[in-house]
Amino acid sequence: MTQPDTKVDKDDWRRVLDQLTAEHEGDYITIELNAPEIGHEHEAEQKPFAYATYDPKDDVVIVAVGQDDPEEPVLRHMVWHPTEVIAALDSDSPPAFEVVEPDGTTTLVTFYPQHVMA
Repeated sequence: MTQPDTKVDKDDWRRVLDQLTAEHEGDYITIELNAPEIGHEHEAEQKPFAYATYDPKDDVVIVAVGQDDPEEPVLRHMVWHPTEVIAALDSDSPPAFEVVEPDGTTTLVTFYPQHVMA
């Protein structure tokens, strides 16, 4: 997976994440964390994408995924006080975005279209 490469202005975070939500409804996503203290780990692997948004009031990026079993709760991954949102916005890159935390921890969200999952 190529890392996202377009830094999004903070004023556009909500719009870009809401746009990704609209464009990728029904896709699956993987959420990967890379933290200085714990290293690299997967938080969700190819789970149904629910939404991504930025809440400026609470200064948090929220990425939500559904579960394969409707009885399981929705997982919400929250990035508090993000410093950057970086997105792959051109058609030559796989759909993805990255959120950077103040301590350098990164959350990478990669989209997998439905037809790829079949």
